[in-house]
Amino acid sequence: MTVDTLLAALGLIADPQVLIVILFASAFGLFVGAMPGLTATMATALLVPITFFMPPIPALAAIVTASAMAIFAGDIPGALLRIPGTPASAAYADEAYAMTLKGQAGTALGAGVVFSAFGGIFGTVVLVTAAPALAEVALAFSSFEYFWLVCLGLSCAVLIAQDSAIKGMLALFLGLAAALIGLENPAAVPRLTFGTTELMGGIDMIQAMIGMFAIAEVLRAVAATGTRLPPPRAVTGAIFAGQWELMKKYPVQALRGSSIGTLIGALPGAGADIAAWITYATSKRFSKEPEKFGQGHVEGIVEAGAANNAAVSGAWIPALVFGIPGDSITAIVIGVLYLKNVIPGPTLFLNQPQTVTALFVIFFLANLVMIPFGWLAVKSARRILAVPREVLMPIVLMFCIVGAFAVTNSPFGVGVMLAFGLLGFVMEENGFPVAPVILGLVLGPMLEQHFVTSMIKADGMLLGFFKRPIAAALGVVTLLVWGSMIWRGLRALVRKAA
Repeated sequence: MTVDTLLAALGLIADPQVLIVILFASAFGLFVGAMPGLTATMATALLVPITFFMPPIPALAAIVTASAMAIFAGDIPGALLRIPGTPASAAYADEAYAMTLKGQAGTALGAGVVFSAFGGIFGTVVLVTAAPALAEVALAFSSFEYFWLVCLGLSCAVLIAQDSAIKGMLALFLGLAAALIGLENPAAVPRLTFGTTELMGGIDMIQAMIGMFAIAEVLRAVAATGTRLPPPRAVTGAIFAGQWELMKKYPVQALRGSSIGTLIGALPGAGADIAAWITYATSKRFSKEPEKFGQGHVEGIVEAGAANNAAVSGAWIPALVFGIPGDSITAIVIGVLYLKNVIPGPTLFLNQPQTVTALFVIFFLANLVMIPFGWLAVKSARRILAVPREVLMPIVLMFCIVGAFAVTNSPFGVGVMLAFGLLGFVMEENGFPVAPVILGLVLGPMLEQHFVTSMIKADGMLLGFFKRPIAAALGVVTLLVWGSMIWRGLRALVRKAA
């Protein structure tokens, strides 16, 4: 990147149209991300028709800014109402809501703003400096490596289970069983559809997530008794108060989350969802205070929040260098790039360096703008806590129904949401965590696809999963993690018996 290229890129960004687009896309991304059922991918897709009438730089600015804001905005309803706005926020929604119940919503949401911006800037720095090298690593991943990566992700169900690892595993298996429904399998054979046409498409993860988190919370409010926890206490004070102390206290967690998020984001098909689950589980595993997780501890939010937006930046690495989408957002972006005659690939850096540099600057701007816009969004959203529960819950239910219907434009989706809401309510009343169910729904199809593909490649030989260097390393790490879990479980049983 030369000085002339940088100056030319800054000239492109300084266009008032680009700056206005960034401001409006920020507000749009915050709104979509905060609405249960409307994901960052949907925010990007909704912007595509508008980008048809824009030059390349404003079009890219709109998509980059909206997607970054939407990923962060999912934290807001997760913390205030225990309703994750996006799948990436589901990993630590319980943690953030527990902080809200203790009157610490400002700290939780402030950490979400600050460390999401930190992770996004970290991922952008990596995107600028190491895109070709990381893209080469990402392309070295085959179905064998992805299988072990998914297995590591599934291990998070045990690591994040607060009370019982057995209950966490049972909840995970329930999610994996739900992921079997439909035609989305390597053989394209209808499974567990019971002759119902609507089930051919499987269980939508967004509808299930809204049900298990939001509808379960509505049902809990309906069934509330005098012994129920009081509503969240009102939150006062600046949301950024104490954030610098958190940065000094958890620098390793912030850097580790950003690093893992960037690496996972660079893997085609992975994305912010998996990054959030893995980093939250990693944070608990290596924390000096693991017993505080699930009780309203900010450490996991710091690490997973940083990973979310770092993964958004990381997903652009294979997209720009090789034209291979890192996630569903960049899959849409590649189509927009082709429409604007900006052909992704190695030659892009040679033929249009000012466009690439302008894109990098937009990433920095989007994550910096997140801080004031996030502050405004949080200050506005915190008024939700002042609304009486008997007024708030019907409104929440209405938004949930709209969000579930919007995913598939079908009343059947609303039924799926309600069914999973009832299931989530029953599970939590009996001490079963609901987050592993969503994890199983997210990773179940990937696990099956990569396992079947790998077995075909290896002619049915399980040793084929260890023949490639990266796959062997991931496999050994996964088996060591599983072995340590079993060992700790056995030690606990022995101690209990003694």
